Amino acid sequence: MDNSKISNQKHKIEVKNLTKSFGDLLVLDDMTFNIDKNDFVCVVGPTGCGKTTFLNCLTRIHEPTNGDIFIDGQPADPSKHNISFIFQEPSAIPWLTVEENLAYGLKIKRTPKEIINERVEHIIDLMGLQESRKKYPGDLSVSVAQRVVIGRSFAMQPDLLLMDEPYGQMDVKMRFYLEDEVVRLWQELGSTVLFITHNIEEAVYLAEKVLILTNKPAKIKEEIKIDLPRPRNIADPKFIEYRNYITENIRWW
Repeated sequence: MDNSKISNQKHKIEVKNLTKSFGDLLVLDDMTFNIDKNDFVCVVGPTGCGKTTFLNCLTRIHEPTNGDIFIDGQPADPSKHNISFIFQEPSAIPWLTVEENLAYGLKIKRTPKEIINERVEHIIDLMGLQESRKKYPGDLSVSVAQRVVIGRSFAMQPDLLLMDEPYGQMDVKMRFYLEDEVVRLWQELGSTVLFITHNIEEAVYLAEKVLILTNKPAKIKEEIKIDLPRPRNIADPKFIEYRNYITENIRWW
């Protein structure tokens, strides 16, 4: 990437001609899209199409083979921009308490102590973690441990929060509970979220906008704005219409 380039656009995130190859294997093929500030975008697509590679390029875990990624008009740089990543498996640090986990990223960033304390208390209140604050991850249920991980990321007030199927190991009831939690945090804190999921109902429930990827090599097949009020009702005919439309556009090629 040519870091001398500066974007003139006003989007929070701009991805231009993103391409990623591993040797002769082309995984991402010339992907271009924008994400506005405070947007909640879900990415869906066929299994194995390259959704996780897509996130890894945004975080610079993998360098793009070609293309540009801008945050606030500047080339994306993890040392400059506050990018947070939530993985599929709970990743709370086992030797730290809940409140220490919530503060961890802020301490790494050398955030002033008073701001750390303020943000940790706010997240504890928002996530209902008061009774767990002195506990260690090994003493928590999987769902509570994942709430800690989500809270830790939101405490960073990231430029971009990337979530890679974070509820994949949970039952339907717990998924809905945590989906509501992340929507509440997103609305309260005004973060920008990019959420990978294979669950179409989850995408329609969460997103302001859904990006549908094609089979590998992945392209953006369609971008769909989800025009539904919150809280969303999965029995709403319009909800079902969105869900069915997206499902058909993933199923048939």
